[in-house]
Amino acid sequence: MNNNKNIHFEVSERKVLLKLFDVVFVLVSLFVISSVFNFKYFTFSASNYYWILVLALYLNIFGSVFEMYNLQIASNQSQIIKSIILTTSTTVLFYLLTPIYTPELPSNRLQIVFFYGAILLALLLWRIFYVNFLASHRFEKNVVLVCDKGQLVELIKDIEKADPHYKIVGYVSSEGEDKIKGIKSKSIKYINPIDLKHFVLTHSISEILIASQKTEIITVSLYNQLIHLLENGFIIREYSQAYELITQRIPVHYVSRDFYRYFPFSRSNQNHLYLLATRIADIIFSLIGLSFGLLFFPIILIGNVIGNKGNLIYTQERVGKNGIVFKIYKYRTMIENAEVNGAVFTSVNDVRITPFGKFLRKTRLDEFPQFINILKGDMSIIGPRPERPVFVNEIAEVMPFYETRHVIKPGLTGWAQVNYSYGDSIDDSLVKLQYDLYYIKHRSIFLDINIIIKTISTVLFYRGQ
Repeated sequence: MNNNKNIHFEVSERKVLLKLFDVVFVLVSLFVISSVFNFKYFTFSASNYYWILVLALYLNIFGSVFEMYNLQIASNQSQIIKSIILTTSTTVLFYLLTPIYTPELPSNRLQIVFFYGAILLALLLWRIFYVNFLASHRFEKNVVLVCDKGQLVELIKDIEKADPHYKIVGYVSSEGEDKIKGIKSKSIKYINPIDLKHFVLTHSISEILIASQKTEIITVSLYNQLIHLLENGFIIREYSQAYELITQRIPVHYVSRDFYRYFPFSRSNQNHLYLLATRIADIIFSLIGLSFGLLFFPIILIGNVIGNKGNLIYTQERVGKNGIVFKIYKYRTMIENAEVNGAVFTSVNDVRITPFGKFLRKTRLDEFPQFINILKGDMSIIGPRPERPVFVNEIAEVMPFYETRHVIKPGLTGWAQVNYSYGDSIDDSLVKLQYDLYYIKHRSIFLDINIIIKTISTVLFYRGQ
């Protein structure tokens, strides 16, 4: 076993680490405060252990809503401070308002100040330590890539963009060094196939990615070296597996038409209990959404008369499950006759969108009528966003596997919507497709809950298009 390998935490492990230590630091802080000051609101004993569980649950839920476990934000000190303040404030508020599962409200208001301060201080100290001493150093992983010359630049760009701590430090190619162009970083070294084992042992390599789709690149000598490295505890993975784990997307641009070999559908797509539960949830959320939407209806109606000057509700054809076309309902956000010259993608700062329409899109209020589609069964709360038939045909010409999205119902929100900005081009559609296929592959109640939480964050931070 090589002792020079650096310890590296995967993306999922980092998130678990953050969640665990958030709770640990908060509990330690509360214990210290109760020992030093006259703080009696939150005490530790065997009889009130559930106070700890509820507090931990609230911290993790609201921390997810306010993006404390988004690794890019967690590594940015100014952004994480904002998230900590929002998380602490919301957690304390909900904790105080649920005295059935939490301590009774204290008669002395100073107790609330101690409680809030202990949580805020604990999270600030731990996360500042994380940003300055862990995020930029401990999580770096040195990786060697075994690949074809034509894919090298794209592979390196995609993997390092998804995780900046994932460092490609060398590559192996049977086609040689001088035939590969476009590598700007001098830190990425060419490795002669016969020297792979020596390079791995002397450069603190944590992982080897096999990205070649040509079997002839894995020579007998290279294969034997890989086996010896595997026996010595080194991680060897296929590129699409690593890409999916890091980005939470399916690399359809890499596996091309053969992607079905890498794409086992989630069992949830045929699980009748799961499908029944999601249908019941769709109906309940739709009724709640329509009721909530009625509160805003007078404002939207007046705003439409003044700002949009057209019919408030309009319909549009979209492609649903199994390729069946249905009519989707939306509030108007564009000027009338916005597509007299034919259908085009909506773009950032689209001049066809009215000022009031922009407000509706940013707040997602324009999508409230789609709860009617969900009640009718055309859509679900969660799934790939339904696209217009003209765009489906256009995109499918470039990406024949695009229509794989239609194996499940389209959704009001989805994995692509909470992870990627609004798409206004074929390239954007490809990225969103990768997220949609990831959802179809990994569809589960836990992923659905994750999407709901991320959707709340999107609305709260006003990130609609």
